[in-house]
Amino acid sequence: MKLSKIYDPREMNSYQFVATTGLVMTLVANLILIFLGKTVENFNALYVCWLVFFTLGTIANFNSKPDEHDHHH
Repeated sequence: MKLSKIYDPREMNSYQFVATTGLVMTLVANLILIFLGKTVENFNALYVCWLVFFTLGTIANFNSKPDEHDHHH
């Protein structure tokens, strides 16, 4: 099991990459909301959604069997 599939963007699959991007964007949006003094009901549920999406993507990434044609030139 290659743990770099969890933290290295070059080895993440598209689900993990989208979840990571979504998490970063949610953090930025949350900081903006805090700065403006605004709140959005259930906004923190996005963090749970991104975590679940990333976890499912990680499971799919670990279970994938790349063949010899699954690389980029």
